[in-house]
Amino acid sequence: MSPIDDLYKRRVARYHLLEKSVCRRCGALNPVKAKKCRRCRGKDLRLKRRELAK
Repeated sequence: MSPIDDLYKRRVARYHLLEKSVCRRCGALNPVKAKKCRRCRGKDLRLKRRELAK
């Protein structure tokens, strides 16, 4: 898999892969603007990590 050279395509890929919120209760991926989890209806959402954990 080669890295993406085009900045626009890189921005689009980053948005679709990383701009998500994660439910702390069940781990489901949700849209960033979500107020409640789509799977368990919990309100405890966090943003998806955008860097590797150390």
